[in-house]
Amino acid sequence: MSKKMAAIWAEDQNQLIGNDMGLPWSLPADLAHFKQTTMGHSILMGRKTFDGMGRRVLPGRTNLILTRDDEYSVDHPNVLVFHGLDDVINWYQEQDKNLFITGGAEIYALFSPYIDEVIKTEIDGVFEGDTYFPKKFDWTGFETVSLTHFPKDEKNAYDFKVRVMARKG
Repeated sequence: MSKKMAAIWAEDQNQLIGNDMGLPWSLPADLAHFKQTTMGHSILMGRKTFDGMGRRVLPGRTNLILTRDDEYSVDHPNVLVFHGLDDVINWYQEQDKNLFITGGAEIYALFSPYIDEVIKTEIDGVFEGDTYFPKKFDWTGFETVSLTHFPKDEKNAYDFKVRVMARKG
């Protein structure tokens, strides 16, 4: 298997992806899917997203943080801090793990030309929030390769589906 750069996120029916630097919903099945998909690989997020998670390092993954703040640092062996797109791309090219782009909106838009695969959770609901998936994401050449439905249950209050899209060519 060759490595890939993939974007992964969950959104509601209006493409809402966040509220107050967190998720506006609770879907344990989607969080388990995220963990299973990204475990053992690398994840990239912006500083705001990382801070919004309480600077919690996700275990079993190399956590990459992208920030414009040259003074920003995280003292943890599984965290790498980058200050520019080119630095992240160069790091990615020099290692052998998949890189999952995990947000926020600015990071998805910035990396859209480099993404090989999209893994999008589509929640059957509308929520209140302040962050939407970027309209300027480059969808050129993507096609759906799988769609998996997850019905609501006692732990997950909403139906959702996970759509995987690959860039053609």
